[in-house]
Amino acid sequence: MNNNNPNIRIFIAVILSIMFIIPYMYFFAPKTELKDSNATMSSMTNILEGNKDTKIEAPKNNQNSIKAPKETDSTLIIAKVESSDIEMKIDNLGRIDSVLLKGKKYLNDNGEPLSLLDNKAIKPLEIRFENKEINNKAFNTPYKADIDIINIDNESKKIVLTQNLGKIEGFGEIIVKKIITFYKNLKFDVEIELNKPLNYYISNGSRPIADSSSYVFKGIIIKKSDNKLEKIEDGDNIEINNFNNVKFIASVDRYYTTLLFSENGLNAVIDNVSDGKHLSYIFLNDSAKFSGYIGPKNYKDLKSIEPLLTDVVEYGVITFFAKPLFLLLEWLFGIFKNWGWAIILLTLIVRIVLYPLTYKGMVSMQKLKDLAPKMKEIQTKYKGDAQKLQIHMMELYKKHKVNPMGGCLPLLLQIPVFFAIYRVLYNAVELKDATWILWIKDLSAMDPYFILPILMGVTMYLQQHITPATFNDPMQEKVFKFLPVVFTIFLITFPAGLILYWTVNNIFSIIQQLIINKVMAKKKEIEIAQHKRKDK
Repeated sequence: MNNNNPNIRIFIAVILSIMFIIPYMYFFAPKTELKDSNATMSSMTNILEGNKDTKIEAPKNNQNSIKAPKETDSTLIIAKVESSDIEMKIDNLGRIDSVLLKGKKYLNDNGEPLSLLDNKAIKPLEIRFENKEINNKAFNTPYKADIDIINIDNESKKIVLTQNLGKIEGFGEIIVKKIITFYKNLKFDVEIELNKPLNYYISNGSRPIADSSSYVFKGIIIKKSDNKLEKIEDGDNIEINNFNNVKFIASVDRYYTTLLFSENGLNAVIDNVSDGKHLSYIFLNDSAKFSGYIGPKNYKDLKSIEPLLTDVVEYGVITFFAKPLFLLLEWLFGIFKNWGWAIILLTLIVRIVLYPLTYKGMVSMQKLKDLAPKMKEIQTKYKGDAQKLQIHMMELYKKHKVNPMGGCLPLLLQIPVFFAIYRVLYNAVELKDATWILWIKDLSAMDPYFILPILMGVTMYLQQHITPATFNDPMQEKVFKFLPVVFTIFLITFPAGLILYWTVNNIFSIIQQLIINKVMAKKKEIEIAQHKRKDK
C-alpha cells in the first residue's frame, strides 16, 4: 500500500474513525483506579467488611442480617407525593419506594408514567445502623407518617416520618425522625432527628433503571472535596471505598440520577456487590441535614437547584470540550425553541470554526490529485530503490509546496470534534420527545422511517464522489466506496439528533468541496493560460 496516495490517507482516516467509534462507545468512561481516602469513617469500613461481634454484615442490595421486604404492595406504602409531573411513594421503612415521571416526554412505550427505581434494589433514604440489634429492630419497625398524601404543584410540602424503636438494652428508647420537604423540581431536603447519637448510614439508592441503552456510563459519580469527579462503573471490581466531605454522591444511568448533596460535605462509602453493581451510602453519627434529587439529568434544572449538580451530566474524558458545546447548543435552543434547528446551526458554527483547517486539507488533497501522474512516474521509475523513491517524492512535494499529510491530518483532527458532539447529543435528556420537523418526533430516538440515516449515507457517498481521489488498487477503491453503506447500517439505530448532525455536516462539506473544486479549477485554468503565454 502506497502511503503517498492521498486516497489511502483518506481511507486510513475513515478506518481509524470506525476503529475509534466502536471502542469509544463501549469504553467511553475510563476505568479509574480507586484509592481509599485517609478514612475518618473506620466504623463504616468495619460494618461493610463485617464484624461478627457488634457490626452488621456488608449491605448487599437490600439484604443483610435482617430480612428486608422483598416486594412492594399497597399495605407497605404509608405516604404519596404527587404533582402534575411526578408521583413518589414512601414505604413503611421510611424509604422512597418508587418514583414515576408523568410528563409527556417521559412516558414509556405504552404511554404510561416512567418508573425510575428498581423495586428489588436498595432504595433512597434507607437507613442502616451500625449496631446490629438496632439495625434488626429498625428493619422490623414501621414508620408512621403525619400525612398520607401531599401535592407539591403549587408549593413545597413537608412530611414527617417517625419510627419508635422502643427500648434497647444499653441505649434506652430510640426514636428516629425523617423530616422531608419535597419540591416540584424533584429536589428534596432531609432532616434526620435522633433522640440520641448513633452511628448510621443512609443510601441515595441504586442507580435508576429507566434507560436500557448500551455504550453509556452506568454507575456512581462522586464530586470530591477537591472538585474532582470519581466514577465507579457497574462491573468495576473495587474494594470498599471511603470519601470524605464529598459535595454529591450520585447513582446514574444515561438520562437519570438519584443523588444526595450538601454544602457542608458528606462522608460517602461505596460497596461492591456480587451482581457487578455498587451501593452508595453516606455516614452519619447524629442528627443531620442534607438534600437530594431523583429525576432526569436536565442541565438547566440541575443548575437551578444547585450549580455543582450539573457535573452529574458528564461526557467522559472529552467533557472539557463537550460541555461547552452543549452550552452552545442550549443557547441556540433558547433562540430557536427547536432542538433540531439548534443542532443544524451548531453544525454550521462548527464548520465555520473548522473552515481554515478543512479548507487547507481539501486544497492539499486537490494538489496531491494533480500530482498523481508524476507520483506514479516516480514510483514506476524507482520501484526497486526505496531510498531514491523517497528522495524524489520529497523533492516533488517541496517543488510544488505540498504537504503529503495535509489531506489526512485535518480529517483526523476533526474526529475529537465529532465525538464531543456525539457525546452531547447521545446523552442529552433534553432531546427526549423533542420534535424537529414532520416525521422526527423524538430526536433522542432512531428515525422511525430511516430517512435520515439513508440521507446520511447518500450525502456521504456524494461527498466521496466529488472529493479528489485516485486509486491504484481496485479492491481498495471498492472498499472505500462501500463505506457509506457500512456507516448507514452501523448508525441506523442511533438517535435522530446525532444522524441529523452528521447528515447536515455532510451537506456543508459537499457545498464547501464544490466551492473549492471550482476555485481550484479556475486557478488551474489561469495557470494553463499563463504557461501558454510564456510558450508564445
